[in-house]
Amino acid sequence: MSSGAGHGEGGWDDEGALRDALRRRAQKLGLVLTESDGTRGRRAEYVDAGSGRRVVVAYPPGEKWRSFLVILKADGTRLAWGWTPDLAEVVRATAAWTGGAGLEETRARASFIRFRPWALAHERQPFGAVELAWSLKLDLIHMPPNERHPRAHALLAAAYAQPVLRRLMPVNSHFILWFSTRIKDPYKAPIGYAISPYDEGCYGVRSRGRPVVRTETPQEAVALVVAALPEDLGPAS
Repeated sequence: MSSGAGHGEGGWDDEGALRDALRRRAQKLGLVLTESDGTRGRRAEYVDAGSGRRVVVAYPPGEKWRSFLVILKADGTRLAWGWTPDLAEVVRATAAWTGGAGLEETRARASFIRFRPWALAHERQPFGAVELAWSLKLDLIHMPPNERHPRAHALLAAAYAQPVLRRLMPVNSHFILWFSTRIKDPYKAPIGYAISPYDEGCYGVRSRGRPVVRTETPQEAVALVVAALPEDLGPAS
């Protein structure tokens, strides 16, 4: 089999095909992978139980990608990702991350890995739950296919620019953005209006699912949300 994604064994749909290919490539490279967890045809996951680090490797169907997607997680949080057609690069990234390498060291061993500045800052000094939630949501615009939704990202950015909203948990559902006063189970404590970035070309402000008003810009919609919040509102807890 070649080093790239041109798989000559009938594709990646067979159960364990990707896992087995990664294992063989690791042996050739003299590297050791952790036990595969949650494996199926086009997807394999590797976890280090001691550190909680996880690597998700996937090969999406169709001709569009023709590369492996690799996602690096720590304690359930996605910190880095990358696309590569090279199985050897996938193995190097997986072995480095589950072996305890940091983000910069992992990228040095597998140059296709990408991460944003916030992830490096979080690795050095862990964020609080609210700041981490905002960072993850704002980061999605940089990871395909989310770059196809600039209006949703513009809405998130406009909301994050408001200090009072930045202290609340951001929650998305079908691109509708709303806020919560609870860190755990945020769906149980919604506060204020919600905003839809796809309301007939406008930004739709809603209350309990019912339309309130439409605005031309995300900043206008966010301003209405802020104006309707209680004055003594504290941070999410």
